[in-house]
Amino acid sequence: MHRKIPKTSSTKPAIFMDCGIHAREWITPAFCQWFVNEALNTYGSDSQMTSLLDEMDVYVLPLFNVDGYHYTHTNDRMWRKTRSRNSGYSCVGTDPNRNFDAGWCTLGASSYPCSDTYCGSTPESEIEVKNVANFIRSKKSVIKAYLTMHSYSQLLLFPYSYTYDLAADNDELMALAEGASNALRSLYNTRYTSGPGATTIYPAAGGSDDWAYDLGVKYSFTFELRDTGRYGFLLPESQIKPTCEETMLAVKYIAAYVQKNLY
Repeated sequence: MHRKIPKTSSTKPAIFMDCGIHAREWITPAFCQWFVNEALNTYGSDSQMTSLLDEMDVYVLPLFNVDGYHYTHTNDRMWRKTRSRNSGYSCVGTDPNRNFDAGWCTLGASSYPCSDTYCGSTPESEIEVKNVANFIRSKKSVIKAYLTMHSYSQLLLFPYSYTYDLAADNDELMALAEGASNALRSLYNTRYTSGPGATTIYPAAGGSDDWAYDLGVKYSFTFELRDTGRYGFLLPESQIKPTCEETMLAVKYIAAYVQKNLY
């Protein structure tokens, strides 16, 4: 018999996790839904999940870029950006993961509205980004970890992406990322590479993980889920379950570490 999950508290330390910031990365909203389902159905029977939810709040945003995601189902499966209008241009949308106020519109971002990596007219110009940033700022005193789910490439990244400089906590973040990657690999032998975003994948200014880290959320990570290019964004349905199962191990590893290092 499962116990009732504790209600959120204004003082409990918390983890914030989002999925679907890029519209075409369909495996990521699937993972956020998987996490919520596991939390609901294993609380009271899984000791680690029970301990986590007793001691911490977990805020889950299952679908960051709602309008873009809908557009991938109706018009263009490969759409990436938001669906906001750009003044003076017929092309629409901003890359929400170039729209945060972290080295905004410098390395790896475009000021051209028709680009897939368009940074927006100003930092937080996108309503989706503004609302997430406002929420995290409002909970700044309690949010201890920020996890954002992307695909694809099988990477576990951490700040920085907007600069080649290493984060102050680089060594600890690298050790934690490698531990989480090993936990993930233990299930299906899926290999992940860990490292700072700029040098591990490519430089990219305006990302949510860099912004959260600079705000003071020390344990800030970007997951790039399966695969490494065979299917890319078109990951087959048969891989949803194993991807979610293995990713869950990495997320629980990070959560357990944060839980142990709260005080």
